[in-house]
Amino acid sequence: MKLVTRSLLAASALAMMTAMPALAKTFVYCSEASPEGFDPAPYTAGTTFDASAHPIFNRLVEFKKGTTEIEPGLAETWDVSADGLEYTFHLRHGVKWQSNEIFTPTREFNADDVIFSYERQASAEHPWNQYIPGVTYEYFDAMEMGSLIKEIVKVDDYTVKFVLTRPEAPFMANIAMPFASIISAEYADVLDKAGRREDMNNLPIGTGPFKFVAYQKDAVIRYAKNPDYWGEAPKIDDLVFAITPDAAVRLQKLKAGECQLMPYPAPADLEAIKADPNLKVDEQAGLNVAYLAYNTTMAPFDNPKVRKALNMAINKQAIIDAVYQGAGQIAKNPIPPTMWSYNDAIADDPYDPEAAKKILAEEGVKDLSMKIWAMPVQRPYMPNARRAAEMMQEDFAKVGVKVEIVTYEWGEYLKKSTEVNRDGAVILGWTGDNGDPDNFMGVLLSCAGVGEGGSNRAQWCNEDFSALLSQAKQTSDMAERTRLYEEAQVIFKDQAPWATLGHSTQYVPMAKNVTGFVMSPLGDFTFETVDIEE
Repeated sequence: MKLVTRSLLAASALAMMTAMPALAKTFVYCSEASPEGFDPAPYTAGTTFDASAHPIFNRLVEFKKGTTEIEPGLAETWDVSADGLEYTFHLRHGVKWQSNEIFTPTREFNADDVIFSYERQASAEHPWNQYIPGVTYEYFDAMEMGSLIKEIVKVDDYTVKFVLTRPEAPFMANIAMPFASIISAEYADVLDKAGRREDMNNLPIGTGPFKFVAYQKDAVIRYAKNPDYWGEAPKIDDLVFAITPDAAVRLQKLKAGECQLMPYPAPADLEAIKADPNLKVDEQAGLNVAYLAYNTTMAPFDNPKVRKALNMAINKQAIIDAVYQGAGQIAKNPIPPTMWSYNDAIADDPYDPEAAKKILAEEGVKDLSMKIWAMPVQRPYMPNARRAAEMMQEDFAKVGVKVEIVTYEWGEYLKKSTEVNRDGAVILGWTGDNGDPDNFMGVLLSCAGVGEGGSNRAQWCNEDFSALLSQAKQTSDMAERTRLYEEAQVIFKDQAPWATLGHSTQYVPMAKNVTGFVMSPLGDFTFETVDIEE
């Protein structure tokens, strides 16, 4: 009798398990900071793109996983005219927009969305250009997209033609970047009529692999798998960003199983992480640079000899040893050594405090007090900006320069550091967005990036430098492009708008049972391919 009862119970349990749906898989990412918003167009921070552009949105073309190669996105195919001035994109059919409590789409993605997404950034007169008062489009402006794109023609609902004013070698790579994410023109109309325009930045709607669910500021972001995603469906059902600024706390959460993956471990913890049998670590050379940007419009930093002297006062090797702790190398150029056109023939400024002191005296600089801005968060290019600032404070004191270290909340830091009258020098850095040298030198150092809200934090406009970049973008001859970028790096080193600090190696610790995560050479964290082994 007992045997029969047990058999019946087992059969009933098996039937119940078979009838029940598989348990939802939740993947928790211990992210390092809060996003500035969820509209990718106005921002440049990787943290923001990881939380917005990558999970929620798509672009006409995308970067193939783990590479800087272009592959189809919302455009299935494209044609380029012989003169390089017309790009015709044939759009994907059947792509559904996501929905939320205030928006149910009545149509699928089409050419109107492409035109809306670009034109709102291009024209100050566009009704959605200033939907947030004072918003700027750093990438679009710094890459001179406004002067590049003559017009966007709607050929039909699923064909758009970009007509350019000049050939642009990195054009395809540029439009694969997060700022070029495609947003819904219909959603914009609904928000406008409801008087909720700012919700474009708060309640995002896209076509990407995950839907935005909720954001608790500075704490957690929740996403759900998009059941209507046009691409390969994500392996996980729910994605959570647990915002955790402290690297030690991120590691504690990872070890405790409270998250499955974390960015930017403290270099001092790497040995212990690699020794933990429950964890594994992916690593690769970072396509990045950390720098100290002087405000070259403000005396005495408007004098390149003063900037060079300050650069000679910085013991960069000591910063690499103490801050990067073996996970980085000294930077001498504004692009990393892994990037094509890197000019290795350039000699770095030597560490020579006595020579620095002499040059400052010759230039009439005495009793100089300045500020160094230190980022409040870890970034792939800078593990600990506060420690780096303290070390530069000590270095500058040796040549008679007094330093005050300042910082702000991350979003405020990024915004205030663009101010034309910013005091002192700011620690920042860059991880490449598309594998092209123009993405570093053009975005960060050209005249187009100068001004309030711009991406040129040094406010440095050198016409010869910018002319070389312009020439390099307009030829498809790689040898000629390389020569021009190498020449531009010579001007940069001579004029010293930055102190180039370091290039880091990237490490990504994760739980042993995580599969499918692909490190990006662009420093992105994306999760549509990740899974958790049972």
